Amino acid sequence: SEGLDNMEIHQSANGELEVKRNDIGRLFIEAQQNIFYLNKQRLVAVEELNKANREKQLLLDRIERLEAEKQAGVGKDKLSLCWELLLRIDSMVLSGMISAGEASDFRRLVMDHKVIVADAFNEILQKKDAELLSELLHFSDRSKKSGFHVIHICTEMSPLVSVGSLATYVTGLSCALQRKGHLVEVILPKYAFMDLDEVQGLQQIKAGFYSYFNGQQHGNRIWTGVVSGIGVSFIEPLYYSSFFSREKVYGYSDDFERFTYFSRASLDYIVKSGKQPDVLHIHNWETAIVGPLFWDIHVNQGLGGTRILLTCHDFNSQCLEQPDKLSLCGLDPPRLHRPDRLQDNTKTHLVNILKGGIVYSNKVVIVSSMNSKGRIISSFSQELKPTLSIHQDKLVIAPYGFDNTTWDPSKDNFLPENYSAEDMKGKTVCKVALQQHLALSGSASSILVGCFFAELSDIDMENLKAVVQNATRRGVQVILVEISKSSITNTKLESFQELLKDQNVRFINRLSEAISHLVFAGSDIILCQSFHEPDLQVPLKALKYGAAPVAVTSIDNISRNFVDHDYERTKFSQFISSNFGKMSLSQALDEIENNPSRWNRKILAAMAMDFSWDAECCDVHVSAYTAIKKL
Repeated sequence: SEGLDNMEIHQSANGELEVKRNDIGRLFIEAQQNIFYLNKQRLVAVEELNKANREKQLLLDRIERLEAEKQAGVGKDKLSLCWELLLRIDSMVLSGMISAGEASDFRRLVMDHKVIVADAFNEILQKKDAELLSELLHFSDRSKKSGFHVIHICTEMSPLVSVGSLATYVTGLSCALQRKGHLVEVILPKYAFMDLDEVQGLQQIKAGFYSYFNGQQHGNRIWTGVVSGIGVSFIEPLYYSSFFSREKVYGYSDDFERFTYFSRASLDYIVKSGKQPDVLHIHNWETAIVGPLFWDIHVNQGLGGTRILLTCHDFNSQCLEQPDKLSLCGLDPPRLHRPDRLQDNTKTHLVNILKGGIVYSNKVVIVSSMNSKGRIISSFSQELKPTLSIHQDKLVIAPYGFDNTTWDPSKDNFLPENYSAEDMKGKTVCKVALQQHLALSGSASSILVGCFFAELSDIDMENLKAVVQNATRRGVQVILVEISKSSITNTKLESFQELLKDQNVRFINRLSEAISHLVFAGSDIILCQSFHEPDLQVPLKALKYGAAPVAVTSIDNISRNFVDHDYERTKFSQFISSNFGKMSLSQALDEIENNPSRWNRKILAAMAMDFSWDAECCDVHVSAYTAIKKL
C-alpha cells in the first residue's frame, strides 16, 4: 500500500507538473500573442505618430508660408498692389511680351478697377509674367476713365532723396491726387546714396533699355517699386554711370549734362514702355528740357494726347548754357536759340533752360504760399520777367501743403490727449505735458510760445532777442526749437542761449518726432521765420494745431509784406493776411489778454481750415490738368 501510495503521489506530482507545463505553455503562448499584439499596436502607434508629425510639419510649413506671405504684404494697401501690377506691365512691354497698345489697355483696366484688381491679383503677382498675362487677358472688363494719369519727371522725392521743398511737394501732391482717384507715377534718377529700404517691391526690369545722348544710344538699367503708394521708376545709366553715383544731388559743373541725360532717358522710357499719360509734370530747370524735347521729338511717338505742366519752386537757378550743348540730347540749337524760345533775355549768347521749360509747357505752376502772380512776375522772377509777362495767361499760383495724415491733433498718436476745434480740452492737457517735460513752472493759463528754426543764420538775432525778452517780461513762456543738423547752427544756438538765460525760456536742439508734435499742440503761438516755409511747413501745422503763426519781424516789415493788392493769391495767403499776418508777437499777446473771445474765434476758425496737400494745392493742379487737356 505504501508503494501504491508512492505511485499515486508520483502520478499526482507528474499530473501537477503536466498541468504546470500546460499552464506555462499557455501563458507563454498568451504572452507571445500579447507581445505580437503590443508590437502591432506599437507599429500602429508609431505610424500614427509619424502621420501626426507629417501633418504637423505640413501645418507648420503652411503657417510659415502664410506668415511669409503676410510679412511680404505688410504695408501693401490696394494702391500699392495695383502699382506692382502696373510696373509688371511695364516690364512685359520692355521684354517684348506685349505690345505698347496692349499695355495701354491693361493699364487703363487697372486704373479703372483699382479695388477689384488689387483683390483679384494679390496672389498672382508672385507668379511669372506668362501666368500674370493670362490672368490679365481673362480680366477683360472695361469702363470709362475717370481720372488723370500723371507722370512726374523729377530729381527729388521724399523720403528717398530730399534737398529742398521739391521732395515733399512731389510726394504730398502725388498722394493727394491718388486719394482723389487719379493715377500718379514718378520717374527718378537712381542715385547711389538713396535709401532703397523705403521702396516696396524693388526689382530690376530684366530687358535692356537704351536712350539717346551725345549722338549714340546708351544702355540703362530700369528699377521699379512703390513709395508711399506711388509707383516709381528709377533710371540708372550704364555708360554714364558716374552721373548719379555722387555724394549729392546738385552742385556739379556737369549738372546740365546729368539732368539732360535723365530727361531724355525718361521720355525715351515712357515711349518704349507704351505709356500714354495725360500729363507730364516736370520741375524746375533740371527737367525743364523735357518741354522742348517733347514737342520737337517725342510728341509724334504715341504721345499725341499728352500735355506738359512745369512747376517752378523759385527762379534763383535757371541754368544758362552754350547753345550747342542742346545737341547732346538731340535738339537743334539754331532752331531753339531764339528770343521767343530758349535764348536768355540778358546774356543773349546763351540759352536759358528754365525759360525753355516755360515757353514749351502748356501750363506753369509757380509754388508760393504767400505771393501773388503779379508780385512774383515783378519782384521774384529775376531775368525771366519778360518771358513770364508774355506767358502770364498760362501761369497759376499754388500753395504748399502739409501731410494731414500725420499732422492732425484729432488723431495724433504722439499726443497725450487728442483734440479738435469741436473739443479743445486735449490742448490744455498737451500744454501741461509740455511744461512738465521741459520743467517749466506755471499752469495751463500761462501763455506758451513755440519757435522753430532751421537756420539761425537766417534770423535777425538782435530782433529775436528783443522779441523773446519782451515776451518773458510779461510772464510768457518761450520754447526755441532748432531743427538743423548743422554743428555751426548748434554753436550759434548755444551762444544765443547764453544771452537769453531766463526761467521762462527753454532750448531744444535734439528734436524727436514726439516732442515736435507736442510743441505744436502745447503752444498758443508759434513764431515763424516766414509764412512762406515750404520745407518745415511751420505756419500750416501751427494753424492745424490751434497755435497762431506770428512772424518774427518788426511791425514795419510785416506791413510792407502785405502791400500787394493782387487778387490772384492763394486762399492761405488771404487767410493769413486777414488774421495773423499783420500782427507782431506783442500785438498777439495784447489780443489774448484783452479780447480772449475774439482770439479764440480766430483759433477755432484756423483749425477748421484745410491747408493740407489734399485741399487748395491739389485743386489748383487738377484745374490746371483739366485746362491743358482741353487744348
